[in-house]
Parts: sequence; C-alpha cells; structure tokens
Amino acid sequence: MSWIAKNSLTTFQKFCIKILKCGPIPKHIAIIMDGNRRYARKEHMEKVEGHAKGFNKLAECLSWCLELGIKEVTVYAFSIENFKRTKKEVDQLLQLAREKFTKLFEEKQKLMEYGVCIRVIGNLSLLPVDLRKLMAEAVLMTKGNSKAILNVAFPYTSQDEITSSIQLLIKAAHKAQISVDDIDEELISCCLYTNQSPNPEVLIRTSGEVRLSDFLLWQASESQIFFTDVLWPEFGIWHLLACIFKYQRGVEQLQGKDELGQSCQKSMKIERFLNELNSKRISQMEVYANV
Repeated sequence: MSWIAKNSLTTFQKFCIKILKCGPIPKHIAIIMDGNRRYARKEHMEKVEGHAKGFNKLAECLSWCLELGIKEVTVYAFSIENFKRTKKEVDQLLQLAREKFTKLFEEKQKLMEYGVCIRVIGNLSLLPVDLRKLMAEAVLMTKGNSKAILNVAFPYTSQDEITSSIQLLIKAAHKAQISVDDIDEELISCCLYTNQSPNPEVLIRTSGEVRLSDFLLWQASESQIFFTDVLWPEFGIWHLLACIFKYQRGVEQLQGKDELGQSCQKSMKIERFLNELNSKRISQMEVYANV
C-alpha cells in the first residue's frame, strides 16, 4: 500500500472534521501502534501479515491527520526491545521495513507534492547496513519538505535516546564546547533525536495496553495520553476524532502553562554546539546513504 493513502472519508466524516477544526487542533501527535500480532492471531494469519496491515493503517491514519491539519506525527514502529523476539519475526519485520522504504522512493513525486518530510529517529547503528542505507536516503530525499512531518521511531527506546543525549553533552563538556553549568533540561531536550520537533500534545496507544513502553518518555511529560482497546489495524477515523475531541475538552486545563515545545535559545556558544550537532547528524545520514 502507498505511504499516502487515498482519502476515503465520507461526506459526514469530512463534515465532522470541519466541526472539530473550529477548535484547537494539536500540531503534533504520537502513536504507539500496538496490536498487530493480536490482530494476526484473531484473523488467523501470519504475524508478518498483521504487521503489514498495521503499515496500511498508518498510511490511512496519516491521510486523516492531513485532513485534520495535524502537521506532525511520530509513530513507534520498532522498539530496540523488539530485537528480543524470535529471529524469524525480527527478520520479517526488517524485511517489511525494506519493502516499505523501497516503495517510498517509487512515490517520490507524490511525497514532494504533499511536502512530506520523513525522519527516522532511533539508534540506526543497530540496523542492517542495507536497511540503514534506505532509511538514510529517505531522510535526505525529503529533508527539505515541511508541510507534513512523519517521524518513524525505528529502532527506538527513550532510555537509549536519553542516554545518547547525555553522552553527547559529556563529550562536548570534555572538549570545552560547553560547560557543565550549561547542562539543563532544555539543553538535554535539544540533544534528543526529536530536537527539531515540538513535543506532542497528544499520545495515543492502541490495543488496550496501559503503558508507554519506553516511548517519548521525556517529550510526553505534558502530553494528553489516550489509551484505546481497539487493535491498531482496526483503528478507525472515529477513534482518532474521539481522541481529538477529548484533547479539545482537556486543552483548557493547559491554559496558562508554557506552550509545549523546545525553544533551545541559548548563548552563542550553545547555539554553535547545537548547530554542529545537527550538521553531524545530517553528515552521518549521508555516510549511511553512501555505503
């Protein structure tokens, strides 16, 4: 299935979306796409087929987000913990990722037309070289787009992300790029994989599990979190609209608080360090892409 699914909304669904858009719409939502394996068992299919159905649902969900005016979506596609699953399932998941990122290049014109920016957040060094190359090429190909942003967490955990951020700051302090006194919550945020994104206002988890599974723990500290019993491949437009409606009802409670996001406005020294950090990350993607 395409990365950008055809809009299949009914007239009534579009009408409901217009009504919701009269209220506040989150700029950024995050989704833990859980329940693919249980869906496969339920439908008596192979696990990999359940994961494929999950990708198709992601494409559909992204089209709904575009219709709603949600600019940025971050999805938990593959946890570092998933490497502990059976070799067969891990290999199938990695192969599915290869197929989907290969498909992405076939749809380059459509992605550019819609202005979609693909970012892969996570520890790419853990991936096979060929898959890492595909992902890096996708990131570089779309990095100039800004109308819609999809962050694919693959492979990712918050503990790994925060550890990486702290290690970067320790190395920078040793090199006198920053001082120990410069290190605070804001600077740590600016070193995370998501440093180019505002924090998500909404985090959704499907399948009935009531936990975050080490996903965006730092960034979601002020997010509204919604747990739904529906399995991810069965997630529908009404489930998404219900979450947005609940967000609108709860957003008043956030009035008076600072807007979610990362300003990262520091001294010239800090700005120089952060600019170098982002340049190095792009350079690393270029290295991965040119293997």
